[in-house]
Amino acid sequence: MPSRDSAPAKKLLAWYDNHARDLPWRVSPRDRTKGIRPDPYRVWLSEIMLQQTTVAAVRSYFYAFTARWPTIAALAAADEEDILKAWAGLGYYSRARNLKKCAEAIMADHGGAFPADLDALRALPGIGDYTSAAIAAIAFDLPAAVVDGNVERVVTRLRAIDTPLTKAKPAIKAEVAAMLDPERPGDFAQATMDLGATICTPKRPACLPCPLRSECAALDQGDPERFPVKAPKKDKPLRVGAAFVLVRDDGAVLLEKRAGTGLLAGMTQVPTTGWNARHDGETGSDAAPVAGTEWRRCGQVRHVFTHFALDLTVWHALSNHRASDGQWWSPASELAGEALPTVMKKAIACALPDAF
Repeated sequence: MPSRDSAPAKKLLAWYDNHARDLPWRVSPRDRTKGIRPDPYRVWLSEIMLQQTTVAAVRSYFYAFTARWPTIAALAAADEEDILKAWAGLGYYSRARNLKKCAEAIMADHGGAFPADLDALRALPGIGDYTSAAIAAIAFDLPAAVVDGNVERVVTRLRAIDTPLTKAKPAIKAEVAAMLDPERPGDFAQATMDLGATICTPKRPACLPCPLRSECAALDQGDPERFPVKAPKKDKPLRVGAAFVLVRDDGAVLLEKRAGTGLLAGMTQVPTTGWNARHDGETGSDAAPVAGTEWRRCGQVRHVFTHFALDLTVWHALSNHRASDGQWWSPASELAGEALPTVMKKAIACALPDAF
């Protein structure tokens, strides 16, 4: 017996068959009918990259990664530093380190193939409830409820769920589970994501061409943009610190590697002071890594992390200082290829506007 939600699912899939986005990691509905199956490796890689990031930002990274490491075996054999360098700019660098760990676990424990099992997928490094459901549904057509930000928006509007989003997630997942088409769970998941990304957008949703228009409770109430209901935002604390851009006569920049644990673990940086989410760092040139050097204040950059905002005072100096242990001089031509997080690129660009 079909569920009470079978009609919306059929409408959504009919719309998807004609309007599916062309994405480099996706097998189109037409190709699916020809028996072409999604590559679990590409599905997994895209889902990890897309966390907290847009499709537009991810495309070039995805092409570069799959060209360099076309298989899970190739990624497992890669050097972590190379992965971090290739990841630089996507943020949340623990995800990049977990790519390596997950690839190694699949090679060691699963014979080089992603397991077609929700619990086994969830047990892999860096794969949580959402990503395991997405891989299970999209790569293996298992009836898993896939809920990302786009899906949350579609469902809360469709059902006019007025509970704040943080508390509404179980209800949203239950609605998705009741609605999904068990014969095409992968296409259903991607159809719902596409609807949220292209039609049911956060601002000014295009309700007129929406395939679920006649069943949308939020539209019936006359205010789709009210959903999803969000809890009031807490103010993020503001931390301060300093970054020191030291440049050699030949244009090379002094870099060092951050500690292997904590924020931006293992990433590359210019020398900086001891700021973190809970404590400020020094902001003056007195904390500079090279004494007796004439430091010039270039300005200040702001970067917003998940739990705090950071203002870095940027200092610039010229020196042929010998690099200490754990430091190295990066030639100007190689700077863009270093594993620099965005905050450090901002700091360097403040001192050297043409660095990137």
